[in-house]
Amino acid sequence: MRDGQSFDDFYRSTTRRMMRYGYAVVGDYNEAQDLVQEAYARAWRQWGRLSAHPAPEAWLRLVVSRLATDRWRRLRGLRGALRLAGPPPSVSPPNEDSVLLVQALRQVPATHRRALALHYLFDMPVEEIADEIGVPVGTVKSWLSRGRARLAALLPDLAVVELEATDVA
Repeated sequence: MRDGQSFDDFYRSTTRRMMRYGYAVVGDYNEAQDLVQEAYARAWRQWGRLSAHPAPEAWLRLVVSRLATDRWRRLRGLRGALRLAGPPPSVSPPNEDSVLLVQALRQVPATHRRALALHYLFDMPVEEIADEIGVPVGTVKSWLSRGRARLAALLPDLAVVELEATDVA
């Protein structure tokens, strides 16, 4: 049975983090909104079972990640057509450093980007990330190291930037 109040509480306590995570994973605010909305819709449909899950927020993050992967696969064939049409108009972001960071994150492999988002946006320890993703701790450490190195190479002139909730919400 669904408990609307407990789902509302869950939604209110996790929505900002999910939006930051979705934004970090896909690099586009509108796309992140769509993915997170779909993830919450799926959570609602399964709330009776999901509310008893030991880590419903981890389940939700997994759904967001899988939805992003599914969407990238579907859009792969359209990329050529989009290149011919030119880039879509973008919305002016709140600050230049955040834009540079998101652009750089788009160039980091998806596995590294996901590990970076979980570690820095959710303050998750390496062991917890490894458990959630289902890979060895050493793999997560490698992804984080390579992801940071790639970002450092892509952003040599950028000081340390902290992506705040207000930048994406």
